[in-house]
Amino acid sequence: MSQSKSPRRGAAAQQMGTVSEAQIAVHWPEEDYVLPPASFVAQANLTDENIFSRFTLDKFPECFKEFADLLDWYEPWTTTFDASHPPFWRWFVGGRINACYNCVDRHLPAHKNKTALHFVPEPEQDVVQHVTYQELFVRVNEFAALLHDYCGLKAGDCVTLHMPMVAELPITMLACARLGVIHSQVFSGFSGKACADRIVDSESRLLITMDGYWRSGSLLDHKEKADIAFGAAFNEGHPPEKVLIWQRYPGKYSSAAKLVEGRDVIINDVLKTFRSRRIEPAVLPAEAPLFLMYSSGTTGLPKGCQHAIGGYLAYVTWTSKYIQDIHPEDVYWCMADIGWITGHSYIVYGPLALAASSVIYEGVPGYPDAGRPWRIAETLDVNIFHTSPTAIRALRRSGPEEPAKYHYHFKHMTTVGEPIEPEVWKWYHQAVGKGEAVIVDTWWQTETGGFLCSTVPAIHKMKPGSAGPGIPGIHPVIYDDDGNELARGSGKAGNICIRNPWPGAFQTIWKAPDRYVSTYYSRYCKDPNSKDWRDWPYMAGDGALEAADGYYRILGRIDDVINVAGHRLGTKEIESAALLMPDVAEAAVVPVADEIKGKVPELYVSLKPGRKPSPEIEKQVSDVVVSRIGAIARPHRVIIVPDMPKTRSGKIMRRVLSAISNHRDPGDVSTLANPEVVDTIKGLVT
Repeated sequence: MSQSKSPRRGAAAQQMGTVSEAQIAVHWPEEDYVLPPASFVAQANLTDENIFSRFTLDKFPECFKEFADLLDWYEPWTTTFDASHPPFWRWFVGGRINACYNCVDRHLPAHKNKTALHFVPEPEQDVVQHVTYQELFVRVNEFAALLHDYCGLKAGDCVTLHMPMVAELPITMLACARLGVIHSQVFSGFSGKACADRIVDSESRLLITMDGYWRSGSLLDHKEKADIAFGAAFNEGHPPEKVLIWQRYPGKYSSAAKLVEGRDVIINDVLKTFRSRRIEPAVLPAEAPLFLMYSSGTTGLPKGCQHAIGGYLAYVTWTSKYIQDIHPEDVYWCMADIGWITGHSYIVYGPLALAASSVIYEGVPGYPDAGRPWRIAETLDVNIFHTSPTAIRALRRSGPEEPAKYHYHFKHMTTVGEPIEPEVWKWYHQAVGKGEAVIVDTWWQTETGGFLCSTVPAIHKMKPGSAGPGIPGIHPVIYDDDGNELARGSGKAGNICIRNPWPGAFQTIWKAPDRYVSTYYSRYCKDPNSKDWRDWPYMAGDGALEAADGYYRILGRIDDVINVAGHRLGTKEIESAALLMPDVAEAAVVPVADEIKGKVPELYVSLKPGRKPSPEIEKQVSDVVVSRIGAIARPHRVIIVPDMPKTRSGKIMRRVLSAISNHRDPGDVSTLANPEVVDTIKGLVT
């Protein structure tokens, strides 16, 4: 298979001659190291530098027993790793387990009065809810009883959740996990139609939602999306049996959408019937599905990534303890959304399995002002902070001086979701972390369940712009397009893959096993008939390089590359160069067709507060790109915009910018957080 050429590869070869598609031009210099503070190292969960010797490939797969040993098992597994049907790997086969028990019940003897969830409403006048492990146990049991007795759910059934960031969301997830019901949470910002697509594909028996939630100072009507989702699923021939609705304010219905008799159920009303009910956790096979996590579906049909109970939970628990350094006494805030895999792994399952206190914030980080995150951190005494480069750039733009005004102290900070530019990393370290916190710049994906590359915070030095080495048990490799392995530490870019399976990896794409194989394993498979896991490296779809020190730098998706006259430039490094300009808050690069060069980069930038657009700034930005990378990367234009078109989760929608630059219809932008900015940008691009 490694010798086959995809249509995409062939087209690229025609354009570039002998230039390999994998060879992205890389011009970033390596940054200087930053040492972890001695105070952090002194309290860290993992300081043993011999840890990697226990996770060498010759110790695979039994080395992962260390991960599973962090959990409580009803029955021990008989086979650590089953490779009999590659690449459909199975972990801890024969073991019996329950995820809810591991996240709730087992903590009660020592931690029942400890806060499990700090729910912070967006309105600052609303009281913060502190849900103890005992209260979580009670609420999860009561809702599990409702799902079992009132709705007739059983292990193996699937339900779709379309819920915002509220305490009821992890309660719902854990109640499903208690019963062995597979949950499929859809990001609350997605439309009713997107929700329906997932209901139909997963064949969900129920839709569980909420009547409303707060966003940017408004109480949004969320129930109306449930009506759209039900209608669309009905037209597709698979409507859910019921629509269960949590009330944002118990006892009050916060939606203008009418209730449909016989279909819609107000959970808060029915739940009273199940007061004090207890449901024994289902004793489930380790390889039974825990949840489905769908991709966004921006290209093709959304993929339902199926994650198993035992392997997934072991993986996120270990990485939470040793990469994020979570102790039971820590107050941990992952400022992501549970609608994404980050929230599943590192708001709910990982932290709660360790008896930590996990913060859930309902609204927009910048509402009502740029100081809100730091007030929350100060009030709750948060000491571990976890967010994305997208959020970091937004915070840097809206309030670069705000963190210094508040008395909080982070020992540890995580960044996740995309590569972080060195300049943004440095602001995160100095301004947000006050120079006191260690940073782990993690690389992983929805499909991988948890972190793949990261520094171990008390062992490795930090390096801005680099994710670090593979974590213990993960062995990355970089291939070119023809399956040739690039030399270790060569600094050459290629396609990053993982040599070996690991427990957190997803089991398959729901109802699409062939797509699972073709998307993630076929390209570099050495022998499609082999049952040897060594012949089945996992292809992540990201470009990367390994520096001489063994640290990996992720260059973004393989498709996020601009071919300029045969030179393949990574968009991320152009954006990073633009962010060296002190006036620039955000940058986004898109390719524009050029008769001579094929494609040229067009660079959009937004400025920090108080800075005004000018031709001088445009020239300075262009010049810094040239000086940092070279004339080949000179932007066709630098366009200063008031804001970038963004999703509800804060990601810049580069496809919208690309459509505008190439004079195409950007399509439906109604689901953007700021759709009005699209027309403004169109007016700037002539």
